[in-house]
This record gives sequence, C-alpha cells and structure tokens, in this order.
Amino acid sequence: MSPAHAWKAELERPTEAFFRAFAHRIVEPEGVRDAVREAIRALIPRVDWAGHLPGMPHGLLGLWAVLRLRPFLDARAFHRLLALQLLAFARTGRARPGQGLLAVGQGSGHWPHVELALRTHRPDLAWGELQGMEPISVQHFQALMPLAGPDMANVGHKAVALHRAGNLFELLEAPRVGGRRLLGWAAWMAASEPEDTYWHRRMARRLEGWKAPVPLGRTQAPEDHRALAEVIDAQGLVATFDAVASVVKAGWGRGDLLAALVQAAAWKLLDARPDMEGKTGWPLVCLATLGAWPGPEDPALWGQAAALVNLYPSEASEDRLRPQPRDPGPDPCGSLREAILDGEPERALDLVVPALATEGMEAVLQGLAATVAHNDPGLDQSGQALTLAAAVELIPGLPEQGETELLVSVAKSLANSQASGDLGMQADRALKAVLKS
Repeated sequence: MSPAHAWKAELERPTEAFFRAFAHRIVEPEGVRDAVREAIRALIPRVDWAGHLPGMPHGLLGLWAVLRLRPFLDARAFHRLLALQLLAFARTGRARPGQGLLAVGQGSGHWPHVELALRTHRPDLAWGELQGMEPISVQHFQALMPLAGPDMANVGHKAVALHRAGNLFELLEAPRVGGRRLLGWAAWMAASEPEDTYWHRRMARRLEGWKAPVPLGRTQAPEDHRALAEVIDAQGLVATFDAVASVVKAGWGRGDLLAALVQAAAWKLLDARPDMEGKTGWPLVCLATLGAWPGPEDPALWGQAAALVNLYPSEASEDRLRPQPRDPGPDPCGSLREAILDGEPERALDLVVPALATEGMEAVLQGLAATVAHNDPGLDQSGQALTLAAAVELIPGLPEQGETELLVSVAKSLANSQASGDLGMQADRALKAVLKS
C-alpha cells in the first residue's frame, strides 16, 4: 500500500498506526501540505457538525493554529504538533450513515443562493451550493464575513470559522476540492441556528444615526486605551457598551480599539482559573479575526467584541497577578519554557519581561510555541495552540506595552494548562523511526 493510501485509510478509521502513516506521508514531496489537504477532503463531510451545535469541535479550526505557528517551531516539534492535531480532527465524532454533509446533494454553485442560505439559516443549502462552485477563491470567504459577523452564537465561532477557513485555504495553496470543503463547512456553520445578535443590536442602538466607519490606525495615547480596558474589565455590560460607543463617536481608530480590547482580554486571561484557561483565551481568537478583517465598516462589531471580553470573570485589579523582578539565569527563554512545562504560572509570567529584554520577541514566541507542541491539543480543544496563534497575529498591531502584557498573560495561561504528553511521545517515536530511515 502506498503512503498516500495508508494515510487515507487511517483518516477513515484511526488506529495505532496513525502516527506512522502520517510520518510516511510527510516524507514525500509536498507531503505535509498534501497530508493536511487529504484530511480536510476526507473528514469535513464525515464529521457530525450538527451534533455539536451550537458548539464547534476544534479539530479542524486548530489546524489553522498549528500551521500559523509553523515559523516558530523546529521541524520535529511542528510535525509532532501537526500529527496530534490531525488525530484530534480524525477522532471527532462522525455523522451516522445517510446523515450529515455526505447526505446533502450538490447544487449549482449559484452564489446568491449561498448568501440567501446564510440570511435564512439554511445550512444544507449553503453547503450544497458551494460543492458545485468552481473555482473557489479567498474572496469568497471574505464576502460572507459581513453576513456572519453580527451573529455571536457560540461566542463568535461563525465569523472565526469563515476567516480561519480562508486562512487555511491560502496556507494549503488553494486546494480545489479542499477549498470547496472548507468554504462549504464555514458557510454551513455561519448559516446554522441558533442565531444570537443580541449584543450587536444593543450596540447598534447606541450608534443609531452614526454612519461613519471605524477608521484604520491608532491615534490615542496608551493611557486612553487603558482607561477603556478598565471599563471593559471591571464594569458591567451597559457601561461597556456606553464606553465603546463614546470612543467610536470620538473617532478612535481600529488600532486604538484593538489595543484596548486586547489589554482587557489579557487581564481576563491573567485572572482565569485553570479550568477556564482555554475558554478565556477564546476572545483573543475573536479579536484576531476582527483585527485582520478587510473592513469591518460596522462599528457595532467593536461593541460586540467588547461585550465578549466583558463576559469573562476577572479579579479586582489589586489582587491580580503581576510580573515580579526575577533573575532569569543565563538562558531566559529556556527558563521560561521550563517554567511553563513544569506548570509554574507565576514563575512563567515573571520570566517573560527579562526574556523579551534580552532575547527579543521572536525568541520568546519560539519558546512559547515549543511548549504548545508538548501538549496534546485533543485534551483542551486546541486551546493552547489557538490562544498563541491569535496572540502572534495580534502582536504587530499593538503598542509595545500591550505586546508585553499579552505575552505575560499567555505564558501564565500556558503554564496553567499543561497536560500529559503521553500521546505526543507516541507521535515522537513514530516520527523518529520513519524520518530517520
């Protein structure tokens, strides 16, 4: 049996040979790309997506995060993390025979029918029409974003699904069949019920008559960002909406709003209990989508995002963990990795500042990514990979202090959510046996 056929067989029914089949598949030319393409093509139609609504299993979404972290990982760590993520995807519950997306007929690829499906909540129509469309482009993913953006069902997964499916499409070099699968899956998610536009409607009422889109850029001082972040962090929903509406009308740019919201989200992450780490990291994933979106012209989306951050619990500011001066030793990034892998959150957050000062952003991100590669993403719904990948995307748009606060909170979160690496060791053994042969 060829490596490609063995890999496809493991995707259909994972066995103890899954990692070995993956290893043999990736040693071929373009093997990594093709292994992921084949997983997407085979698994998207077979997963029981409807059975998870209004939630979303992160086996597929986490693939974007792993590929986004690839530049920060050495080959061995990347292959390990990708193998684990693909196994998590392959083990996601399947639809029963005759049900799910495989049972939906193929449509004609008529784009207005796809838009209609999202407006009228007909997910099967969205999927079916897109399976008949040729060719797919990244613009198709972007065109559906305004229809999904105001819907915060399952805390904003719909817009994130569209955005990250488009990213995956690009990272995998625009696969033909896989592109239709990715766009169809994201559109199916966006069209599914329930719909939740409560936050968007409440924010829109405060902006009634205000037509100006949120401008690009950052024009406000860091202390202004901090003042808005403090409202979002510590006050209620009404005060949060009022504060965001006020700064939107004052002409704040997208960079200003993003800086304030990320700072508040970082504080929430810093305060999160161990059992809430992955969930509290989710607002960063939503904010990274909002910050990267080509738009958005709708200012109510920023109030909606602030409401999401405000939703999560936080400590009083005087009780919050704060970095303390600490000697990092001769290898600051090595000490940071050790603290995270040893599950020492307070030590980890203390080591971020000296590591940034002596070794720089790139080295710190490499160190954090290396710790993520030691965790099994199937155990926490890919929370670690998604949180760090979102932070990587947010950092270029933040002021320097915002970058530091974000990484401090991420380091603490990673240290507080360490799990067994037993499955990763199985992947390591299979990869080492094949890649050295």
